[in-house]
Amino acid sequence: MDSIPLEDNFSDIVGKAQRGLKLSDGELASRAGVASDAIGRIKSGEIDEAGLRKIAPVLNLAPEALVQSAKKAWYPPALQVNGLAQFNTPYEDMTVNSYLAWDPKTKEAVAFDTGADSGPMLQLAKERGLTIKLILLTHTHGDHIADLARLKKETGAPAHVCSLEPVSGAEGFSAGKSFQLGAIKMETRQTSGHSKGGIIYVLSGLERPAAIVGDALFAGSMGGGMISWDDALSNNRKHIFSLPDDTVVCPGHGPLTTVREEKRHNPFYPEFKN
Repeated sequence: MDSIPLEDNFSDIVGKAQRGLKLSDGELASRAGVASDAIGRIKSGEIDEAGLRKIAPVLNLAPEALVQSAKKAWYPPALQVNGLAQFNTPYEDMTVNSYLAWDPKTKEAVAFDTGADSGPMLQLAKERGLTIKLILLTHTHGDHIADLARLKKETGAPAHVCSLEPVSGAEGFSAGKSFQLGAIKMETRQTSGHSKGGIIYVLSGLERPAAIVGDALFAGSMGGGMISWDDALSNNRKHIFSLPDDTVVCPGHGPLTTVREEKRHNPFYPEFKN
């Protein structure tokens, strides 16, 4: 698979933080001590390093990481985990990820989300002799469950989703529930904020720890706080950044990353840069 672009650029990051904090362009410019039109230029893609360093603290962003994003100076190192596959499928004007994890001994597999097209996932399962026994959903935004009916029909596997975000065809559960498939254990943690019932799945039993995080966190960014900006930030701190640094983070959009890389390079979490 070719490298998947980062989901957000620096202007996306600024916009998400600004909306989350409910700051107008004028308010942000005034608090940061920059010209009134500087915010608009930055949000349109102009790389103003001095301006970015001034607005970053007002937006609770890490200045160096924000500048790094603007300069396209960071991309997470390539990651590969035996027993874990990422699928990146086009959906309208973007792409969306889904994942398959499996026990190499039992050949039993679990699907995480469906992406826009579950075909590549089904094909890989067929090629490797895997049986998809379980479908787990991170949240119910359309791009993540677009092919749920097909995936259920072709595999016969039951689907599960957080009960705070019910959807037809999936059984609800409460955060804290664990799933087991062969040697793979999946613990669930609530990451509401981007969506009402956002759930991450923390996997053990693979060659290294992994977390399927949906839109809670992206490489170098995070999902917008469509339900609650404060909750989106705090739940990530509590439930993702508390994981071991070498945990592979599998986001709903963009490339794989790790907890360590996000501590170093994600502008939304400045406390880890000190």
